Amino acid sequence: MENQNVKVTALPNGPLMVEGNVTVVKKDGTAENKENKSFLCRCGHSGNKPFCDGSHKKNNFQD
Repeated sequence: MENQNVKVTALPNGPLMVEGNVTVVKKDGTAENKENKSFLCRCGHSGNKPFCDGSHKKNNFQD
């Protein structure tokens, strides 16, 4: 059987790093399969939600 483990890590002052194969369902109902590693926005400023686009750096996001 395939390893189904997924690990989620809150990066300091940055996004959530998701390690493992996951399906992300967006608010419009579309789904996107992500393999290995993906980064999810935590600051609320990404123009590519739910994914991180680095906006936390420009907006000085702090935990």
